[in-house]
Amino acid sequence: MAKDLYETLGVGRDASDAELKKAYRKLAMKYHPDQNKDNPDAEAKFKDINHAYDILKDEQKRAAYDRFGEAAFDGSMGGGGPRGGAGAGAHGFGGFSDIFEDIFGDAMGGGGFGGGRGGSRASRGSDMQYTFDISLEDAYKGKEAKIKIPVNDTCDNCSGSGAAPGTSASTCDTCGGAGRVRMQQGFFTVERTCHTCGGAGQAIKTPCGVCSGSGRVRKDKTLKVSIPAGIEDGQRIRLGGEGEVGMRGGPRGDLYILINIKQHKFFRREGPNLHCRVPIAVTKAALGGEVEVPTIDGGRANVKIPAGTQTGQQMRLRGKGMSALHSSAKGDAIIEIFVETPVKLNKKQQDLMKELDKSFGGEGTKGRSQHSPESSGFLNKMKEFWDDLKD
Repeated sequence: MAKDLYETLGVGRDASDAELKKAYRKLAMKYHPDQNKDNPDAEAKFKDINHAYDILKDEQKRAAYDRFGEAAFDGSMGGGGPRGGAGAGAHGFGGFSDIFEDIFGDAMGGGGFGGGRGGSRASRGSDMQYTFDISLEDAYKGKEAKIKIPVNDTCDNCSGSGAAPGTSASTCDTCGGAGRVRMQQGFFTVERTCHTCGGAGQAIKTPCGVCSGSGRVRKDKTLKVSIPAGIEDGQRIRLGGEGEVGMRGGPRGDLYILINIKQHKFFRREGPNLHCRVPIAVTKAALGGEVEVPTIDGGRANVKIPAGTQTGQQMRLRGKGMSALHSSAKGDAIIEIFVETPVKLNKKQQDLMKELDKSFGGEGTKGRSQHSPESSGFLNKMKEFWDDLKD
C-alpha cells in the first residue's frame, strides 16, 4: 500500500506551504545519505521525503493527490492515445491532464488542458480593429459611412476548405483527428497543438493552389458603418462576424471600429459641452456690445458682452453643445472670452491711450482702483506682503 505523503512529511492534510517546507527541511537534513552512511534505510527514506514534498509543494499536484491519491501520477487513472483518436503507442503517457481537467475544467470555461474534448475543429478567425477618422460635426449629427479594409476572407477556389478542387482533407495520422497530442514531462502529461495539422484534426494532401491550403486569401472588403450621434473619441463600434475568417472554414472574428474625432478649428469638447474661445477687442470688453459666434449645428449665435468683461469670463448657450449618445438631450456651448490687447499702435493711438490712462488717476488713487480693481488689489496685497517681511 502506498504511503500517505502527508504522513511521510509528518504534517496534517491542512498544512500550510510554510509548514510543509519546514517539515521537509528538517527531515531532509535528518535522513540525507551523507549524514547516514551507516544507515542503509536512510537513502530510501530520503527519496520518499523528496517525492512527497515535490508533489505537495505544487498547488496543482497537491489538489490532484488530495482527490485521487498516488493514482494521479502512476498512469492508472487512464491515458492512452490522443483524446478521441488512435495512435496510443506514439503519444499515450498517463492521464494527469484528464485529472487536471476534472478539477479545474469549470474554472477554465470547460476547455481544460486540451481546449475541449472532441475531434477536428476549425480555428476562429482573428478580431480586427480599424481606426475611423470623423469630424466633430459627424459625431454631433451621426453618420452612415462606407469603409474598405483588407481582410483574410474565404478562398473562392476551394470554398475555404484548403484542399484543391476535387479533393478533400483526411483525418490527421499524427493526432487521429483530435488536433492535440500528448507528451509526458515528469509527473505531467502535457497536451500541445498537433504540429502536423495545426490543431485542425485534418491533413490536406493536395492543398489549394490559390490559398496554399489555408482556405483564406487577402481581399478588400467594403462595409457600411453607422456612427451614432453623440459618440465620443476613442469609443469602439463592434461589427460581429466581420473580422477575419478562420482557417479552413472556421468562423469569423469580429471587427472593431475605433473612432478618432479630428480636432476642430473652433470647439473643444468636454463631455456633452463644447468650449469656444472667442477673442474680443479691449474696447468692446470695456464698453460692452455683442459678438457673433458659430454653433456646432452650422448656425450662428449672438452673445451679449457686458461692459467691463474680463479675460476668462464665460457665457453659456443652453442646448448648443454635443448630442448625448442614444438620447435627444444636448449639452451646452460655453463661450470663453479672451480680451485682446491692441498691438502696433500708431503715434496718435498711443497718445490717446496715454490720455486714457492718465484719466484713470495715479496708482493707489480712488479712480485707478475703480477702473482697474484687479491690478489695484494686487498692488495693495504686494505692499502688505513686503511690509510683513519687514516686521
